[in-house]
Amino acid sequence: MASIFLQTIFFFIFYITSPCLSLSHKTELSVLMDIKSSLDPSNKILFSWSVNATDPCNGSFEGIACDPSGQVVNISLQGKGLNGQIPPEIGLLKSLSGLFLHFNELNGVVPKEIANLTELSDLYLNVNNLSGEIPSELGNMSNLQVLQLCYNKFTGSIPIQLRYLRKLTVLALQYNQLTGAIPASLGDLMLLRRLDLSFNSLFGSIPAKVADMPVLEVLDIRNNTLSGRVPLALKRLNEGFQYANNLGLCGVEFSSLNVCKHSDSLHPKKPEPFGAAAKGLASKDLPESADFKPGCSQNNCSNHSKHSRVAALCGVILFVSFIVGGLFTFTWYRRRKQKIGSAFEASDSRLSTDQIKEVYRRSASPLISLEYSNGWDPLAKGPSGSGFSQEMFDSFMVNVDEIESATQYFSEVNLLGKSSFSTIYKGMMRDGSIVAIKCIAKTSCKSDEAEFLKGLKILTLLKHECLLGLRGICCSKGRGECFLVYDFAPNGDLSQYLDVKDNKRKVLEWSTRVSIIKGIAKGIGYLHVSKGSKPAIIHQNLSAEKVLIDLQYNPLLSDSGIQKLLADDIFFSTLKASAAKGYLAPEYTTTGRFTDKSDVYAYGMIILQILSGKRMISQSIRQGAELGRLEDFMDANLEGKYIESEVMKLAKIALLCTHESPIHRPDIETVLQDLTGVAS
Repeated sequence: MASIFLQTIFFFIFYITSPCLSLSHKTELSVLMDIKSSLDPSNKILFSWSVNATDPCNGSFEGIACDPSGQVVNISLQGKGLNGQIPPEIGLLKSLSGLFLHFNELNGVVPKEIANLTELSDLYLNVNNLSGEIPSELGNMSNLQVLQLCYNKFTGSIPIQLRYLRKLTVLALQYNQLTGAIPASLGDLMLLRRLDLSFNSLFGSIPAKVADMPVLEVLDIRNNTLSGRVPLALKRLNEGFQYANNLGLCGVEFSSLNVCKHSDSLHPKKPEPFGAAAKGLASKDLPESADFKPGCSQNNCSNHSKHSRVAALCGVILFVSFIVGGLFTFTWYRRRKQKIGSAFEASDSRLSTDQIKEVYRRSASPLISLEYSNGWDPLAKGPSGSGFSQEMFDSFMVNVDEIESATQYFSEVNLLGKSSFSTIYKGMMRDGSIVAIKCIAKTSCKSDEAEFLKGLKILTLLKHECLLGLRGICCSKGRGECFLVYDFAPNGDLSQYLDVKDNKRKVLEWSTRVSIIKGIAKGIGYLHVSKGSKPAIIHQNLSAEKVLIDLQYNPLLSDSGIQKLLADDIFFSTLKASAAKGYLAPEYTTTGRFTDKSDVYAYGMIILQILSGKRMISQSIRQGAELGRLEDFMDANLEGKYIESEVMKLAKIALLCTHESPIHRPDIETVLQDLTGVAS
């Protein structure tokens, strides 16, 4: 009997643990295939993820980057249209340091197994349809630096376990359906720079511990139901502190807040958001979001309850009045001006581009955002306040009405593309010229206004035949966005001419390829040299997508100097995509710095792409170039119509540029000299 009992116990334990055992022994290839089937259930997007692949790290898997030992360290699949769910198997990729699934249509919950990714530094799940509660297990991800969960449908409260993310610099939870209080424990995040909790249903006060975080630069709590005294420490954030549409807040030295009444500050020293010293209840047992009222005993709780009911009734009446008034205002406006894209007539009450899309995606009232930017308009002071000369200011400044008119109020018909930090529209200016308009939200820009203006000024100084021309600038106070107006490149970007299979019209002939290679080098050479008032600039994010093609098939480098405008974490997310595609120089992972040799490395990768006609450069392509076997690395679409001596010279330049060691790479001036011998 004992033997049978022990066997029964053994088989029971084996049965309940066998799924875990089978998962732990899966290869990374099989794990990736499980992830694919869940993220892309209709198999319409991740074509390159094939079960027949011998090695997912050879460059064949779109969006996958690996370390030298062959472990998957990065998944960059943002903006791909994925409409499945995040599977628990994601937690098996233990070496993963970056997971970028934002700007998709993913649904379902975030699996708690994702917390097994203890090496993860960047988790971007924003702008999806994810729901359920934020897993408390995320607090175990000790290396997490950026957590982006905004623009989803998360419910419940903010997990207090997030206090253990001691390396976290950005926490973005805006535009969800979160309730409860702001955990005071978030104040333990000593490295946190940006905290965005706006457009939720949070209540209670602002914890003083959060206000005192030493390096905090941005705190956005707009459009919640917060109340109580605003800690004076937040005054130091200036416009980095956004608090509009929290009717219960009060405070001194905040221009748009009422002065607090005596009842608002009866217990200034109690732990916030709520005290944890309830009679007969240990502080550790009281949740931070519990609505505990100090001084409530058995004798006076009934009176307090009556006052609470009266206050609640008044609140309901005020809320209904606000809704009725809002609906009346909205109805009047829609009758007066039938324009989908503008949302409000006055510039101070326009919705941002991303907000408009969010509003209509959720079928909610645009009245939820009466004030977006709280006065942000770096160019409002004119030339004297911006550092621009009068001539430069007059030549570059465009008003927001012209931007809206040019894009037909940001019509989807004119949408050219969307990246992790911007939306790009095609537009027609009043003079009839065609332009590309890049829309960048204020939340993606540098929080220091002086630094932002300095970056704008640098953009206006960049003028070269191989750089995309900047025509205009507009910063909208009401929309909370910066608009950059560029010349339009009618032939798309270089990536569209790679991996061409059945459209021979997109096969670039040899002379055009050589011309593009030379033009890119000229553009980089211009950026790297300081001339006059123009400083030397490192592009930092070169790729085939950043090389636009004009009407005569000349290359134009885009996004030159754009990093001067962007917040650090926003720009960092773009680098992860570059790493996944092989453009990021290997030394960056150890030094964290860019040099001119970083651009040279990316340039070498682009040369190999142009020669091979491939988006991803595999080891076999490199070996073919090293051994001079043209059939192994040259684009078959050219059908041998190229000059072999020129091919070999360009291949040699590409291999030198992509040398593992930056000291063995040539500078761009040397590259330009070497290219003079290529005649096509």
